[in-house]
Amino acid sequence: MIELAGITKVYQLGGIAYPALSDINLTIARNEFLALTGASGSGKSTMMNILGCLDLPTSGRYTLDDEEVAGLDEDQLASVRNRKVGFVFQNFYLMPRMTAIDNVAQPLIYRGIGPAQRRAYAEKALGRVGLGDRMRHRPNEMSGGQRQRVAVARALVGHPELLLADEPTGNLDSRTAGEILDLFAQLHAEGQTVVIVTHDPSIAARCHRRVRLHDGRIAEDVSG
Repeated sequence: MIELAGITKVYQLGGIAYPALSDINLTIARNEFLALTGASGSGKSTMMNILGCLDLPTSGRYTLDDEEVAGLDEDQLASVRNRKVGFVFQNFYLMPRMTAIDNVAQPLIYRGIGPAQRRAYAEKALGRVGLGDRMRHRPNEMSGGQRQRVAVARALVGHPELLLADEPTGNLDSRTAGEILDLFAQLHAEGQTVVIVTHDPSIAARCHRRVRLHDGRIAEDVSG
């Protein structure tokens, strides 16, 4: 489903070139449960941004669900991102004055989906993450784990090809973090492709495949 071929990313700062990724070759099959790991500065954030269509590589080829991404302009990239990628972040990024159902329905506005259908899709997504009884609660009326579940539902509501989670348990206690990881495992079992970006070996160990970056290159790719 995902193919990166010869991906390089170079940042220019003050006339000096800083390579963040160098010659990355990686294939991710549909329905994989993969951890992208590495120390700070290893390139995993840059890799996440490219996988999530938030940034473009300097060179190389990126194919997502049979669509060539690397050569798209900003509007085209935003369209692919909206249709094919669901994001879950460490800080949730929920709208504080909106209810759970309205937070989850928000991304569907940009697809031109009408209000009634948006709410129906959002209800289904919240039910899928076990929050059918919290749909009309606002974020400040929920625990951290519940807020992260709302964020997962928001990522899932558009039926993305790729669920991309960036340190999704970083603001949670260990018990709640385990529950969120259980949820990701359940979604994977239901057929969702999941990539978790993490520096935590214990989280990576829950995934079926682990790709470790070091100095912008793939240092290790282990399954099982």
